[in-house]
Amino acid sequence: MSHSRHVPVMLQRCLDLLAPALQRPGSVVVDCTLGLGGHSEALLTQFPEARLVALDRDKEALRLSGERLAPFGDRATLVHAVYDELPDVLDRLGIARVQGVLFDLGVSSMQLDEADRGFAYAQDAPLDMRMDQTTGVSAAEVLNTYPPGELVRILRAYGEEKQAKRIVSAVVRERDKEPFTNSARLVELIRNALPQAAKRTGGNPAKRTFQALRIEVNGELSVLEQAIPAAVETIDVGGRIAVLSYHSLEDRLVKQVFAAGAANTAPPGLPVVPERYQPRLKLLTRGAELPSEEEVAENRRAAPARLRGAERIRESIE
Repeated sequence: MSHSRHVPVMLQRCLDLLAPALQRPGSVVVDCTLGLGGHSEALLTQFPEARLVALDRDKEALRLSGERLAPFGDRATLVHAVYDELPDVLDRLGIARVQGVLFDLGVSSMQLDEADRGFAYAQDAPLDMRMDQTTGVSAAEVLNTYPPGELVRILRAYGEEKQAKRIVSAVVRERDKEPFTNSARLVELIRNALPQAAKRTGGNPAKRTFQALRIEVNGELSVLEQAIPAAVETIDVGGRIAVLSYHSLEDRLVKQVFAAGAANTAPPGLPVVPERYQPRLKLLTRGAELPSEEEVAENRRAAPARLRGAERIRESIE
């Protein structure tokens, strides 16, 4: 796959948000979701004084990005890790604090474009969906082995699928005849299980189920719940974090962490608010920022993106 086709989402806005923290020599920026390296390449290019640490759980992404970022030499350190492992990664590299952190959540373009990974419902492929193919259970195993009640919970919680019960009933009936292995059979089953009205809204009717399976297979929300607070803790005072999310569940988690960090936690009625109750974060975006209409027209994958940014304004005081 050519790198030139891959367009990083809301790239300039992400760079602008992080810029004030990355101008000084010796600054370190972390790309927690390296993917094909579009954001990383732009960070290294725009901030020549900065060093980059980039994480990805997908070994193929690391290989391709390694080629792309090779011209930057030892300014780029690429690590095979999930983003909730950030504190350990920095520890191993001997980096106490960083000045910038970027998360671009969701599935990378490469994973969607490689048919055999099973992320995309538009083409038939093995039901895998693991971002790191060396570990964990596949989407097929989830479909074939989870109890019905657990499948309903996953589709409702992670896919916000109103028809979860209908879909799961059909899945259970079909898996008893023959286990699921490929995406086309699942897409077909969902189409047949849904009432007509449900098929008329919101694009491909399989979209929500595929999202739910992907989140479950990769533990995305539980990883994110750990990762965002951990990332905030690694940021120096004056440092900044930018997070791109692609569905309301991710965005809600980010919003909660940022809002908690930006809140004054003093008991009511104190004449002077002690330092330990003062906000540790300043919000840099009013709510979540959306991509422009022009960007969505050029890159449809940008359509669901939501961007939030925050600046670290004081140390945590235990």
